[in-house]
Amino acid sequence: MSTVSYKKAIDDLKFVYSENNTLSIIFKNNEILMGIVGEFNNNLKDLEKITETSIYSRGNSILVKSTPKKNETVKNAIVFLFDQFINNGAIEKKDIISSVNKFMIEEKTDKIEYIIKTPKKSVIPRSEQQKKYVRALKDNEVIISSGPAGTGKTYLAVAVALTMLLDKKIERIILSRPAVEAGERLGFLPGDMREKVDPYLRPLYDALYDLLDFEKIQKRIEIGDIEIAPLAFMRGRTLKNSFAILDEAQNATDTQIKMFLTRIGENSKIVINGDPSQIDLPNKSLSGLKRSKEILGHLNEISVVDFDHSDVVRHPLVSKIVKAYSDQNFKK
Repeated sequence: MSTVSYKKAIDDLKFVYSENNTLSIIFKNNEILMGIVGEFNNNLKDLEKITETSIYSRGNSILVKSTPKKNETVKNAIVFLFDQFINNGAIEKKDIISSVNKFMIEEKTDKIEYIIKTPKKSVIPRSEQQKKYVRALKDNEVIISSGPAGTGKTYLAVAVALTMLLDKKIERIILSRPAVEAGERLGFLPGDMREKVDPYLRPLYDALYDLLDFEKIQKRIEIGDIEIAPLAFMRGRTLKNSFAILDEAQNATDTQIKMFLTRIGENSKIVINGDPSQIDLPNKSLSGLKRSKEILGHLNEISVVDFDHSDVVRHPLVSKIVKAYSDQNFKK
């Protein structure tokens, strides 16, 4: 389906309020209704559970019965899911979770500005911090982000980089990681260099394949438009017309992060991502992620974005797990 604006979602839906706190959401397009409802009404059941409301499907309508405030929450969630289905042709479980996220249920006239349109799907920021992060990825030359797994640090950066490459705003994407946890000792691994490195870079491949067809990604890699390499391979280079992302930066030392940042050249962006709670270096104090934020955060050209458990967009249980561990560490 063609991309439409968030406003069109509202225009194509009719909302009827009854005196008994029942809201009827009437669809003009039954195909979209079926997509939102899901097989065996599974999407509505998930939305019902998350919002603690009663939701039914009847004819060309979705009926919501709860308090006026919760009815409005579901209304805005349905509008979001309508927009998501129009953009991507499907509704995923994470979309249902995001549809009741505080950022999504508030009226946001500028939401469309932050949609990242890739060939396979449209990626939408799912929290205020993700929105801030996307803005920084577009506006700043260097971005340093930290926070728990599942907050979209790598995925959003790869999505923005891919759109810039396809729009010919840059010539190359460079994705890098510390190759192994304790100093990139590749020699102990079996196989040639690519076989040694690939397992550590797999999450970067996964993000790419989720946004662009496998064959097209492989072709881009073969001709050098997309380069995936361990951090050690960045030394001595100057990155021009490039979008470079250093993932898992909590496992890079102060010196390594400085080396990566100073590769930046003309018309380039550099992104540093990491999770301070997952430092695998033998000496955790050697991690350079926190120090890079402290040293560089005051520079206007550099944006620092911090995520927490409320920004997690994977399974809702992940957010609870992250918060539980964070609370436990705080008590210690």
